[in-house]
Amino acid sequence: MGIQSEHHPRCTVMQSRAVNYLLTKLRQKDLPTAQFQTIGDRLMRLLGEEALASLPMVVEGEVDTPCGVAKGFVDTPGPPVCVVSIVRSGDILQEAVRYLHPGVSVGKILVQRDESKPDKPAVLYYKKLPKNINESFVILVDPMLATAGSALRAISVLKDHGVQSDKILFLNLVCCPEGLQAMAQAYPEISIITGAVDSHLDEDKYIVPGLGDYGDRYYGTT
Repeated sequence: MGIQSEHHPRCTVMQSRAVNYLLTKLRQKDLPTAQFQTIGDRLMRLLGEEALASLPMVVEGEVDTPCGVAKGFVDTPGPPVCVVSIVRSGDILQEAVRYLHPGVSVGKILVQRDESKPDKPAVLYYKKLPKNINESFVILVDPMLATAGSALRAISVLKDHGVQSDKILFLNLVCCPEGLQAMAQAYPEISIITGAVDSHLDEDKYIVPGLGDYGDRYYGTT
């Protein structure tokens, strides 16, 4: 269950008590690394479940039960699924989806912000994608969407490899209006699932209230 964001025409904000509860725990600035990892992994799996249930191959249907027929959502044939992470925080969310979908193909894109420049542009350092990426439905994952620079650069890499915009789902934990608006301007046709839309970006391009640098807090490199 989710609501439509006002900042992007195809962004769904998850409405889940469990997501809100775990995310609030995760935001605490003094949360020990071990707890951050445990809570983060639980939260990422909830996001992963929502993404997998939102694939275009999942449609309304019915199944036979021991006592009758039940209506709901069922799987149908479709293109292969590939989960592409924006390294390194995206790897955490990627692993959650892999846990839920064993055998799913994966890709890696390393994009980092140039902190030496005022606008902190996204620079591509590395990419490794499956050969059939152009035939796949891609779940692009990154927990935080701030300026959207990294996500936009990653999407351009996917499109350069033949992935169509309507076959990309961006999966994200926390974003902000500025990032969603940048995505809407460049790719209004791409679907987005997020756990929360926070208030704004501060002068250092961090999400407020946010939760800090997800990768640093998860890997204990703060």
